[in-house]
Amino acid sequence: MTRDQRAAIRNDHIGFVFQNFNLLARTSALENVELPLLYGSGISGRERHRRAVEKLELVGLGDRMDHHPSQLSGGQQQRVAIARSLVNNPSMLMADEPTGNLDTKTGREVIELFQKLNEDDGITVILVTHDQTVGRNARRTVVLRDGEIVADTTDFRLALQVLHSENGERPEIEPQTAQNDESADVDQPAS
Repeated sequence: MTRDQRAAIRNDHIGFVFQNFNLLARTSALENVELPLLYGSGISGRERHRRAVEKLELVGLGDRMDHHPSQLSGGQQQRVAIARSLVNNPSMLMADEPTGNLDTKTGREVIELFQKLNEDDGITVILVTHDQTVGRNARRTVVLRDGEIVADTTDFRLALQVLHSENGERPEIEPQTAQNDESADVDQPAS
């Protein structure tokens, strides 16, 4: 596959959300969201505008479209970044520490938005985090240690135990059930 073919796949099928937002400071929220549509898509200016407005409204920023990043809170900037990642209607979102620069409440709202996109629109969300509170929301958890996968599970409690084990080996525990799921959330250490 050529470099251009790989770039086309990334632009057409994968949305990216970064911890530091990566917004252009001298452009409005609307222009930041329109930006991916300028790359080889052949989409008219009217359609770019329509899609960007739609995605900004989806993330709750319909009233902040003309604001520049410096005029937005961190949570609003992250929502612009999420809208930008969605403007090409990707089948997959890759999010690198998307809540890392946000307060707890705003981080929770971002995770709820990702869950809604997954459940309502069928978008696969791959999220990298060191925050166990964020990780606990995943349907599937992959634990990496020194670049190696040491756990791949739907049982978050097991993922935590592997994460905190000294050698990364899978401990012997009972699988998590619906009954003990709530108590497992209460007993987990915060990081």
